Amino acid sequence: MIDKEVPPRIRRSQTLALVLLLVCGVINYLDRATLAVANEYIRADLGLSLGEMGLLLSAFSWSYALCQLPVGGLVDKVGPRWLLAMGLVIWSLAQAAGGLASTFGYFVMARIVLGIGEAPHFPAAARVVSNWFPPRSRGTPTGIFNSASPLGVALAPLLLPPLIAATSWHWAFFATGGLGLVAAIVWVTLYRDPVREQLSVEERAYLDAGEPEKPAAKTSFAAWCALFKYRVTWGMMLGFFGSVYLNWVYLTWLPGYLRTERHMDLAYAGLAASVPFLCGFAGALIAGWASDRVTRYAVSPVSGRRKAVVWSTLGMVAFTIPAALVESNVMAVACISIVIFLANASSACAWSLATVAAPPSRIASLGAIQNFGGFLGGALAPVLTGYIAQTWSFVPALLTGAGIAFVGAMSYQFLVTQPIPEQD
Repeated sequence: MIDKEVPPRIRRSQTLALVLLLVCGVINYLDRATLAVANEYIRADLGLSLGEMGLLLSAFSWSYALCQLPVGGLVDKVGPRWLLAMGLVIWSLAQAAGGLASTFGYFVMARIVLGIGEAPHFPAAARVVSNWFPPRSRGTPTGIFNSASPLGVALAPLLLPPLIAATSWHWAFFATGGLGLVAAIVWVTLYRDPVREQLSVEERAYLDAGEPEKPAAKTSFAAWCALFKYRVTWGMMLGFFGSVYLNWVYLTWLPGYLRTERHMDLAYAGLAASVPFLCGFAGALIAGWASDRVTRYAVSPVSGRRKAVVWSTLGMVAFTIPAALVESNVMAVACISIVIFLANASSACAWSLATVAAPPSRIASLGAIQNFGGFLGGALAPVLTGYIAQTWSFVPALLTGAGIAFVGAMSYQFLVTQPIPEQD
């Protein structure tokens, strides 16, 4: 994971940062997945249709996506330590509030606030990686913090159903919300950003990858707006829209799909929904490591990391088609497992791409803008999937997702070609 020449103090800081990001990320996705796991119970309790459940599942993503636009610049300006801590507190309180929901409107509001609170997490993680790792070694740590998302989703159908069965769906929200508040205290207590003046010559040389860079310019609103002048920015937004759309079809609807379309019983559906996301956990880790290796032999870091995103996204498309069409439940789950493996590989590579495509002062900004595009797709996916499934079935819903992901892969391929310069 970390090269032998890493100075010992840097190594310790890297390890601590990655452990903290992984734990916070798992809690983040446990919170997001709680609604999907408790889908049937909440629908029955509140009397919701599939279409209404799709709207509820998407409420988080709309506010999350919109908040990506300002939060990336805030992370670059203020730093990840306090913004992530504030986000943890807000999203954990919102998650716990979801357990108190008795009406559709109240639940929607709780999910909107959850999206606002979770918005700083991934831009802050990208900033942490860019602070503690040199450019050509950022794929592996990016894969590690991204692996938290499928791991959290994989754990949710294993941990939450027994709690729901023993108590009620409300307590799944209370418990996960409490975990987040504990994580906020641990994060702000232990994590620190590097201070260049306190680093040795050896430590600075490592972080600069042997080539000392000019100090990064201060970010500003004008500099943030200037990112939209580049086709790279638009390519990353459109590309991540496609990848995240298809990923969120599975993230929000997989348990319901297995129960409704595939007629699996609750226990088997829980296990079947968990396996693909355990594969996704492996996908994020392997992709981060592999993208570092590819980048070392590529023409440029941008070229190497872009290729990894494109091929993993095209793989998602290729395996979604048989997942939708095969009759065998085993084959369907196997194909879905490969899709989720590749979806998390694509996400890890996309975030590592942001760390090399962005100018040094605006890494979190570009990563957040890309994430904004992605979670417009994430917001649309559960709504459109719910209404297509309600009108026809889940088969055209899955094929629609595959088509959107293909367009995303082409956006990365043809628009993301050169890094954005530091200043115009």
